[in-house]
Amino acid sequence: MFAIKTYNVISNVGLAVFPKNKYSINGVAEPDALLIRSQNLHRNVLPVSLLAIGRAGAGVNNIPLQKASENGVVVFNAPGANANAVKELIVAVLILASRPVIPAIAWAKTLTDGEQADVTLQAEAGKNHYRGAELAGKTLGVIGLGAVGSKVADTARQLGMNVIGYDPYISVEHAWQVTSDIKRASTLSEVLSQSDFVTIHIPYNEQNKNLIGANELLMMKKDAILLNYSRNGIVEEAPVLAALNVGHLKQYWTDFASSELLQHEKVVVTPHLGGTTQEAEDNCAQMVAQTLRLYLESGEIEHSVNYPAVRMPFNSPYRLTFLHQNVPNMLGRITTVLAELNINIANMINASKGDFAYTLIDVDAPMTAALYEEFEQKCLAIDEIIRVRGLARPTQKEED
Repeated sequence: MFAIKTYNVISNVGLAVFPKNKYSINGVAEPDALLIRSQNLHRNVLPVSLLAIGRAGAGVNNIPLQKASENGVVVFNAPGANANAVKELIVAVLILASRPVIPAIAWAKTLTDGEQADVTLQAEAGKNHYRGAELAGKTLGVIGLGAVGSKVADTARQLGMNVIGYDPYISVEHAWQVTSDIKRASTLSEVLSQSDFVTIHIPYNEQNKNLIGANELLMMKKDAILLNYSRNGIVEEAPVLAALNVGHLKQYWTDFASSELLQHEKVVVTPHLGGTTQEAEDNCAQMVAQTLRLYLESGEIEHSVNYPAVRMPFNSPYRLTFLHQNVPNMLGRITTVLAELNINIANMINASKGDFAYTLIDVDAPMTAALYEEFEQKCLAIDEIIRVRGLARPTQKEED
């Protein structure tokens, strides 16, 4: 039986992926896997028993990826599972940034019947103070054309906006999702200088840290509106506040709060609402639970952020999995151990991702506990091998 420990509130749709006869949820102190949302694991000691971490969302900044990789812990996320929720929020923000709906509603609540005019006449007389602008014909710059950015770009085009996208690292899969009438910028300055609105949809990493700073803000049109519903740290706050103060930037909308931002009249902060819909939470939990279960039961990896994707049909009676450093001759050293123990290979696959690699080897006969223990000891004596697992192929009844 596998043990799962959850942090935060995980959707029951996701938890239902784990059969009760094969999984224990929050029942033991040393889990095989963690299922989390916003829990900050940088402050946690990863248990020796831990095989995997599943993040029910796209970003993994709350997970110590290097430490996990070195410990042989595979980290999974749920890319694209909350994309529609974020897209819809961006559309709402674009409308609210163009039409002063919120202050108009607040003003309307102050109206009272008086001697001179009833509230209907007062509302009619005062509405011009809340005149807005239409999105149609305006230019939206989308930085990042992945799962969210491509949806935002497509919807903006349907609203009549001109869209220019920038993503030098776009995958083939997402490139196909971007319609041909969306202009592609070759540089960041190109998209910033042409856009009335700029929205950011890229992951946070060292390369993207403070991507939008003082120099980039100067490239933007005067009175442009900036949206950051991607990750904290991609937009540098101090230059944004300075640009707002001198009237170069018109508004800044973000999902990430700070004391300085909350105090500024031209900044609107939403409390990390991007993926906060019931549908998105269900989708994220279900996706990551399915990938956790796939890995725990078959050793196959899908949607991992620190180890390569590896899929291989599990047709043999026994499977061996190896998480190891990405160095030459690892396959040769592993197969040498197999040969020494007279274990025959039925199928094999290997893939790498950065400094780490993953190997699956199916053997044509079940291994006894004693044979597996001897094999594991010999493999772990190889310094570059981080973790070894042995898995018996599930029966049809277990798969059902």
